[in-house]
Amino acid sequence: MIITIGSDHRGLPQRRVIAEAIESLGYQVDDKGSFTEDACDYPDVAVEVCREVSSGAATYGILVCGTGIGMSIAANKVSGIRAALCCDITTAKLSRQHNDANVLCLAGNHFDEIQFRAIVTAWLSTDFEGGRHLRRVEKMMALDAD
Repeated sequence: MIITIGSDHRGLPQRRVIAEAIESLGYQVDDKGSFTEDACDYPDVAVEVCREVSSGAATYGILVCGTGIGMSIAANKVSGIRAALCCDITTAKLSRQHNDANVLCLAGNHFDEIQFRAIVTAWLSTDFEGGRHLRRVEKMMALDAD
């Protein structure tokens, strides 16, 4: 499984922790940057990561910016993406179980290394439940056509 990750300049240090968590689960990391602390535009990174996911080149994506809000808004503009801004293990699991989220967005300013690892591990280790949730996910995805 390939997990594509990306961040703006404010998520650069956290991406290392996220990559380590992904690799510890036995998955491959595809890092899309940003690779410097120079200011950059988070929508550019979000689109690059999300296009990898929507095309099937990557199974999931993980994005980080200062608050996670900008990345989640930009990510959800890409067709086929269900990006979830998660603030803890519970929301990470529920985003997978109920919404079949394929992109995880995180706030670089709000977590320590232990929390990042725990949220990423929970998200990647949780499966979509399907059932009644499938109908709702299908309705969300139909909105791409609007």
